[in-house]
Amino acid sequence: NLRENNGVNINPRKGDNRTDQHLGFQELALEKKLFDLSARYDFISIRAGIQRFGSDFRAFIFNDNNLAVRLFGNFGGNKYQYNFIYLPMLEKETNSELNTVFHDREQDVFIANLYRQDFGVLGYTAQLSFHYNNDKPSTHYDENGRPVRPAPIGLIREHEIKAYYLGWAGDGHFGRINITHALYHVFGEDDFNQIAGRKIDINSQMAALELSLDKDWMRLKVSGFYASGDNDPLDDQGKGFDAIIDQPFFAGGPFSYWQQQGLGLTGVALVHKFSFLPSLRTNKLEGQANFVNPGLFLLNAGYEAELTPKLKLLMNVNHLRFASTESLEHFLNQPGINNIIGMDYSFGLIFRPFLNNNVICSFGAAGLTPFEGFEDIFETSQTQFSSFLSLALTY
Repeated sequence: NLRENNGVNINPRKGDNRTDQHLGFQELALEKKLFDLSARYDFISIRAGIQRFGSDFRAFIFNDNNLAVRLFGNFGGNKYQYNFIYLPMLEKETNSELNTVFHDREQDVFIANLYRQDFGVLGYTAQLSFHYNNDKPSTHYDENGRPVRPAPIGLIREHEIKAYYLGWAGDGHFGRINITHALYHVFGEDDFNQIAGRKIDINSQMAALELSLDKDWMRLKVSGFYASGDNDPLDDQGKGFDAIIDQPFFAGGPFSYWQQQGLGLTGVALVHKFSFLPSLRTNKLEGQANFVNPGLFLLNAGYEAELTPKLKLLMNVNHLRFASTESLEHFLNQPGINNIIGMDYSFGLIFRPFLNNNVICSFGAAGLTPFEGFEDIFETSQTQFSSFLSLALTY
């Protein structure tokens, strides 16, 4: 897929406004079946090149189009599926978020996962996964002239992150109850975390659970999400959870204000577009993961309805709070930041005029009513609103 982008350049040397064109390969790969393993269509294949890969059911840890070599297949009469994928990551173009043409990101990612269908009961799929993220020392400015590696905070110094993710996830149903869940533990080291001002050992966790009930063409949902926070930003432990490149469709996903907008602080972002992790990193795609952050508690109630075969309605309400605010207080030099962020509510419509995914039109409107924690950080109690209209064409 090739796309163009109109962007805004904030670099004063190039002026305040410009028209920016960028072409990038989002998919350019070759695939070859290596072996057939049984008469039941079990196989092993390899796929090499730029390709899309999501590492779990809801893309909590990794979801991206990037350069990769992927070995995949199934066995046991297709009851088991697996992936082994190595990604020498490409740099992203800032404004379009497309891949640059073979510009090395100085980051290696390896992912292995195993799926088991009908695990325990019919209709439930379990997954075990391992992720390795080696983000090497580098200096990088984005296309708008902003420094993103290393982050322009604290003592600015190149540093290397080696993070290992162990995960268990599941998706399916038990009788009438639909369930999606995920549990991850991350360990490793950051040889110089800029907020802590020292080398840290990574020790953080994430958990998510969604339960839903279908009634004819409607679905009622409740869900919860937890990402651990760091309650002592100056010690040698990084207890705040961060992903590699997440893009979760959970608790409203891209329709919610918290995930759609992206909220900036000095030098970094509190939360990035299409993520709900308050990770305090410069950029989800170009910056490095940060494991000294406040973490998140999220509680959700949602409603979905297939109004027609072509039109889907989504409504969600989220209660947001930080797991620990000590890292925010240290970073902002502002004591007494409250944990409670606010209430996020969203409305979305997805229209597929040809009953396929070749043309998808989406509309969303969302708001966030600030509570004490948001007011402490951004000094406003006014409800924040956003809306968007998008058209995706696949050919």
